[in-house]
Amino acid sequence: MAIDEALVGIRSGHGGPFGCVIVKDGEVLDRGHNRVLVDNDPTAHGEITAIRKACSKLGTIDLSGCTLYTSSEPCPMCKAAIVWAKVGRVVYAASMREANDILGFKDLRIASAFREGRDLVPTELVRVEGYLEPFLEYRDKQGKIYRGPFGGLINSVGDGSAGMGRPVCI
Repeated sequence: MAIDEALVGIRSGHGGPFGCVIVKDGEVLDRGHNRVLVDNDPTAHGEITAIRKACSKLGTIDLSGCTLYTSSEPCPMCKAAIVWAKVGRVVYAASMREANDILGFKDLRIASAFREGRDLVPTELVRVEGYLEPFLEYRDKQGKIYRGPFGGLINSVGDGSAGMGRPVCI
């Protein structure tokens, strides 16, 4: 099914050869394919698209107990999303090496850089007034923002004062 979903994406001109199906208790929750080109969104990988749809369908950010089937080994970004979503198991067909050898994707280079602790983009730490405020406010709202056994978001809107007096880009 994941390979079929990848083919749907390719044949529709949506993006690369990546399809994904998320299953819970033997039932398909949702599926997704790479939509990077059609959405002009470099994060719209097949796994990300399927995770977004499955979470929306379930009304939660927790996909514990789900199995994610994908046409290729997840890239580092997708692996991180899979961890954040608490997916229970991942099954893939092609390896990252095979995808790289056939198409030259940069997933292996990114994965290697992460393993070695290298940044691929210049990154700078800048401390500005109030930089910890969002974290402290979020910490204080724990238990008030989320509800239900899977943590469905119910309220993340502050009083509108956060960010006043800070540089616009940060």
